[in-house]
Amino acid sequence: MPIYMDFHDLPDGVTAAHVAEMHQADLKIEHKYNCRGLTYWCDELRQTAFCLIEARNEQAIIDLHQKAHGAVPQRIIEVNDTIVESFLGRIKDPQKSQNTKLNIINDPAFRTLMVVTIKKKKLRREGYETLNAAIRGYNKSITNIISKQKGRIVKEKANTYLMSFESVTNAIKSALEIEEIYNYVITPDLQFQIGISAGIPVTNKENIFEDTIKKANYLSYISNDKITITSEVKDLYESENRQITIDSNNEFNVINSQEEGFLIQLIEYTESVWSDANINVRDFHKNLGYSKSKLYRTMMSLIGISPNSFLKHYRLNMAIELLDKQELNISEIAYQTGFSSPTYFSKCFQDVYGILPSNYIRLQST
Repeated sequence: MPIYMDFHDLPDGVTAAHVAEMHQADLKIEHKYNCRGLTYWCDELRQTAFCLIEARNEQAIIDLHQKAHGAVPQRIIEVNDTIVESFLGRIKDPQKSQNTKLNIINDPAFRTLMVVTIKKKKLRREGYETLNAAIRGYNKSITNIISKQKGRIVKEKANTYLMSFESVTNAIKSALEIEEIYNYVITPDLQFQIGISAGIPVTNKENIFEDTIKKANYLSYISNDKITITSEVKDLYESENRQITIDSNNEFNVINSQEEGFLIQLIEYTESVWSDANINVRDFHKNLGYSKSKLYRTMMSLIGISPNSFLKHYRLNMAIELLDKQELNISEIAYQTGFSSPTYFSKCFQDVYGILPSNYIRLQST
């Protein structure tokens, strides 16, 4: 049977003990609804609870909760148990709670997520293997740092890591250590991009932590050698470490809620149009609701590049992914990534990466 996670917005005064009682009430009659309660998370501070239940469908969970205690969830999504464990650390009740009568679990499902990408700034033939060796070394160091700081690697793909932390402090410490090893070794043709956000596993989206993952990805995309974090992460860190403050400085770039909203709007729009060669900056003005001058000022302030450069770099990043797959020729990739011609694509690629796409393909084959 599929596994679901539901979300309960707890009324004032409801404690972890109350949620434990509701969980026990579910377990007593779950067989009548062909369900199996696996575990739950309760956050008294944020007044939220999340149940992990094996069931034949969502309605069975609603019926079970309704009959057991009347607390119907606000949202239910289908999840993968392996992914849940990667983010939250467990898929059944923790052992330390087994000996208590109610099995009280005051364990928030709120997590801090970090995305780290090791990006090649230049793809020169000279020293290419040395560059790849450096990346392998960084990958090993990152894995060790995350383990030391009690984080979990949820996903690793193409030199990009998605990590989950129970503590904002541990996430920030990990980011600073990763930045330190990069600054210590100094590999000029590489760039570390780090974004950190925080949130709950179930929202109005279809997938677990979807909003928070997207935000961390977007923040990493614009990080430019700084650790880019949301203002929420900043506030949480400072509440955990009352003697330390975080400001936008040489190490951190703190994005406020207004900037966060613009960033999400910008990248979501870019994701929907980047492959269309007819799209240009005028379309960004129109669809984002910004004048030409305001869009330019906002992007230069937040990202450090113009709208034209942003669109071009986004397309080139997508082109790199397609080139790495080695499934299409250069002309096909040029047109699929929104460039007007293979010649113009090759020129832009060489301007940014210092190598023609044809030579990059040869490097990949050696």
